[in-house]
Amino acid sequence: MPEPAKSIIVGTAGHIDHGKSSLVEALTGTHPDRLEEEKRRGITIDLGFAFLEESGIRFGFVDVPGHERFVGNMLAGAGGIDLVLLVVAADESIKPQTREHFEICRLLGIRRGVIALTKSDLVDRETLELARMELEDFFRGGFLNRAPIVAVSAKTGDGLLELKNALAEQARQIEGKDSRRDFRLPIDRAFAIKGFGSVVTGTLISGSVSPEDEVELFPEGKKLRVRGVQSGGRNVARAEAGQRTAINLAGIDHNDLKRGMTLAAPSRFRATRRIDVKLELLAGARKLKNRATVHFHSGAFETMAEVALFERGELLPGEESFAQLRLKESLLVLPLDRFIIRQSSPPATIGGGVILDPFPRRTRLKEASRTGPLLAAERGDKPGTLAYLVERSFFGLPQSEIPARTGWTEPEIRETVRLLLDLKRIRVVAAERPLLFAAAPFDELVVKIAGRIESFHKENPLEPGIAREELRAALARRLRPEIFRAALEELAAGKKIDLQGEIVKRAGSQITLLPAELEAKERIESAFAEAGLAVPSFKEVLLNLSVEARRAEKLLQILLREKSLCRVTPELIFHRDALAELRLKLAAYKKAKGERISVPVFKDLTGITRKYAIPLLEYLDRERITRRQGDERVIL
Repeated sequence: MPEPAKSIIVGTAGHIDHGKSSLVEALTGTHPDRLEEEKRRGITIDLGFAFLEESGIRFGFVDVPGHERFVGNMLAGAGGIDLVLLVVAADESIKPQTREHFEICRLLGIRRGVIALTKSDLVDRETLELARMELEDFFRGGFLNRAPIVAVSAKTGDGLLELKNALAEQARQIEGKDSRRDFRLPIDRAFAIKGFGSVVTGTLISGSVSPEDEVELFPEGKKLRVRGVQSGGRNVARAEAGQRTAINLAGIDHNDLKRGMTLAAPSRFRATRRIDVKLELLAGARKLKNRATVHFHSGAFETMAEVALFERGELLPGEESFAQLRLKESLLVLPLDRFIIRQSSPPATIGGGVILDPFPRRTRLKEASRTGPLLAAERGDKPGTLAYLVERSFFGLPQSEIPARTGWTEPEIRETVRLLLDLKRIRVVAAERPLLFAAAPFDELVVKIAGRIESFHKENPLEPGIAREELRAALARRLRPEIFRAALEELAAGKKIDLQGEIVKRAGSQITLLPAELEAKERIESAFAEAGLAVPSFKEVLLNLSVEARRAEKLLQILLREKSLCRVTPELIFHRDALAELRLKLAAYKKAKGERISVPVFKDLTGITRKYAIPLLEYLDRERITRRQGDERVIL
């Protein structure tokens, strides 16, 4: 079986009326202009598309407007381009949009291209050679240095075969987009087809999509179902990264879809309105002041943005800087996505760069400490990037959030987590929903917990230990329960502490009573034991002791924990022997007189008043020794 054709997206670029659309038509047989106004005026206003399969390569052409008024539309089609076809008319050579489109392609990270010297039939050989020399000089040192320059005429067909060969040769050297990554498709068109419903188109920049897949629409976060998929004008069972793709969507009206939205794999990503970037200002631009407002473009998305420069008040032409962009509208972006910025007046492209952190903290005047994670993201250092993300997540980083912050696949995440665990830079503190926590603060937390427990024992010698929630609140109000639990388990595994239900104590610790405390404890127990079921108020008992009230309360709590005493109501406490004797009396009564007993009979049986009888009967109900039935109890 032959290998599937390689998919490459070719974007046209160049000045208005240099013949981009005519050249696409000559190459593919399809004229990309689709709007009536475009056909009437003879200029490209919006994006056009055409397809060509040549030399085992499936080319998708994105034809963009050349007029300066439609650079925004041009940018909507420039995202996802693998290869630029830069069109320069031989009779006019380099013009303003030639320069602007070239800079846009460079800022978008496009690395390969072919230069088409169009309208070659309108000039003589000498003029053609002069134009070629001018182009070689203009592109020298840039990404199109030594790119093929092909003289071509869409009218006569001269040079078309050479141009196709040059495109195929460049395409073979392009790695292409990755179908193994999560699905993302920036939407550049949205419309309705009668009988089918809502349709969107775009360049599939990563992953794949098939009919019946669930996808998520950003920035809304709405889940949708894919009805059908087309690529190259044909229905397909699966579209993969690098292909121009049309998707028929169920569950949404086409009026709710617009250019600039993104379809993506469900439950993997989040939209953002603040991003940290590496920003380059073009050499021909005016200086950019801190807090300046610009037009921001990423893929087909466009909004206004405020530029917050790191550690500087302005950016000079030709300079680079880390910056934070605060966007007026939300979008879905990932690290290493590219962007362009333009000024409003006069309208012009002034710079662009690469997105490094889609969910940064708010910027401050001095940001030197934040360049580390941005440099790690820029050079593709996965362990460094994840370590920084975890270290700045003071409450832990859920592993489920890593795709939205990095764009990594699950195998990449697992491998990076493993590397950091081996380096002892992070801890995984929950298995079912993994939560990553930096190793150094985790170790500090363990030491802090041990110290707090030790202090508690010194301050409260009559307490068996500290309640878990009291301990957690004493450490940090917003400490995640999973992290706290993991730290406790580490201390328990190291035999440093004992966990007894909700009580945490130092390993092996015992309550040691002073002689006076031991005597007071015995007197408390005796007072309740001697009273039988007609018990005194515990406040009266505690008042008659030689120890202070606070210590007497602690001694009472010890007896309750030891189950020598039992609290039946907040005010009534009974000795366990009295309650055991009561159970025996009820059992004997049941055997002699039957299972039903009334309140008056219960009072006579026990010799107590209603003050004690009712609370005791309710206690017996709770203990399932009796069951209330009307005004009587059934002895179980």
